[in-house]
Amino acid sequence: MTALTMTPFDVVKTRLQTQPKKPLLSHPPPNKCCQPSSMPCVRNMSSFARPFTAEEVVCVYDHGVLRKERVNGFLDAVRHVVRAEGIRGLWKGAGTSLLIGVPSSTVYMLTYDHLLRNVLPPLVPAPTLLPLFAGITARTCLTSLLSPLELVRTNLQSTPKSPDQPHTLPSVLRSIRTVVREQGIVFLWRGLGPTLWRDVPFSGIYWAGYEAWKRHFESLGKSGVYVSFASGAISGTTASLLTSPFDVLKTRRQALLMQGAMPSRTTATIPLCLRIVQTEGISALYAGMLPRTAKIAPACGIMIACFEGVGKFLAKG
Repeated sequence: MTALTMTPFDVVKTRLQTQPKKPLLSHPPPNKCCQPSSMPCVRNMSSFARPFTAEEVVCVYDHGVLRKERVNGFLDAVRHVVRAEGIRGLWKGAGTSLLIGVPSSTVYMLTYDHLLRNVLPPLVPAPTLLPLFAGITARTCLTSLLSPLELVRTNLQSTPKSPDQPHTLPSVLRSIRTVVREQGIVFLWRGLGPTLWRDVPFSGIYWAGYEAWKRHFESLGKSGVYVSFASGAISGTTASLLTSPFDVLKTRRQALLMQGAMPSRTTATIPLCLRIVQTEGISALYAGMLPRTAKIAPACGIMIACFEGVGKFLAKG
């Protein structure tokens, strides 16, 4: 349920993170823009895709008013995606999300619980650090295992070069297969570094925060599923905000393939981060932060509330 309902947030977040950088000219001259009568140009603006050529600026002077291809915010991005690709465009990668989400959430929660209760207590002297280490260990193993599927999903949801060539599962798989033949199977784990930088701290912050908030609510006499949901949502929001730059780096690293950049020309995580800051500004590292947080906060709350609710039900049985 979470994977299906939250996919539009994921699509919008990925599109915002992979849309073209701002043009050097804030108000380019009319001869640098395509015409309102050019349907490919208008559709390109609707999907905020890449310019057709290196020199082209995707913009329109419509009755003297400049309209550019960039979008700002969640609702503006939703409008652009629906106008260019239809309502189905908001559910790009939903199948892959289900393939990743259903087994990974189950395995992750069970692994975390097993580490927390059985494996780590003899190894970690401070009980308050147990959730931190259990979350980090479980997430590291699972992220490494599922990285190839995440590569597929990111490229499905990324900004297309042209609305006339939208990303489809067959086209993404063909592109990945071609590069794997040239560079080896290790390419399937492209972007694993920034993904770990995103997910490992996220898990540590989330679980440490969750246990702390849960104890706080219990000290106030509160208990039940609502406490689990609130603790999970608050902790998820905090972790999402703190790890947002690594999510941008992970998306950029994985989506370069479908944006037309040759993998051999890409850089490692730190040089990529420096290049983004130099060419686009530090705010680019927080692109898509709001839709990502809007997706993660309820998802974290629902996941932990369901897990603890089912656990208590089975314990009674």
